Amino acid sequence: MQRFSSTLLKLFWLVFAASIGLASCGGSSTSSSTTSNSAMGSTPGATNTTPTTAAMPGTVVVKVATVSLNGQSTAILTDAQGKTLYYFTSDTPTQSACTGGCASTWPPLLFQGDGTPQSASPLPGKLSVVKDAHGQQVAYNGHLLYTYAGDTAPGQTHGNGVGGRWFVATPSLSVLATPTPGGGQYKY
Repeated sequence: MQRFSSTLLKLFWLVFAASIGLASCGGSSTSSSTTSNSAMGSTPGATNTTPTTAAMPGTVVVKVATVSLNGQSTAILTDAQGKTLYYFTSDTPTQSACTGGCASTWPPLLFQGDGTPQSASPLPGKLSVVKDAHGQQVAYNGHLLYTYAGDTAPGQTHGNGVGGRWFVATPSLSVLATPTPGGGQYKY
């Protein structure tokens, strides 16, 4: 009986240690790849191939949080889990310029279902959905929204200014002007 209890106890600790080890590794079966395209703002080692997705139509997909950004207390937009949302200055109001490996580093904020995405608090601008290569991507004032794989916790803003084209989305983000034929300038 003593030997059986000792063996059972050892087996318990072995299973417990293995489960802790697997949990700390993430245990994801999703494959991912890393790019080192500095123009797209990739961070080596930072991978995330799963877009941030809202579960149901009409659900809250955007929240407002206050963080220290460039040394100032600033209201920013976050996803429902509190991860900072960004916009990419190379996008147009209807098309994402961030595809392939870029979308692994900058997962698009996607919306599932019909209707309009909601914010947890009133916003001065407009949330909308743009159907693009990613699916139904959430936009704010015409700017497509993304999270950043380099932000590992809510409130982090490591993606701000990356490549000179990625910036934190704020409630005061101005409306992105639709490009005019023959013109390549956008209002940012």
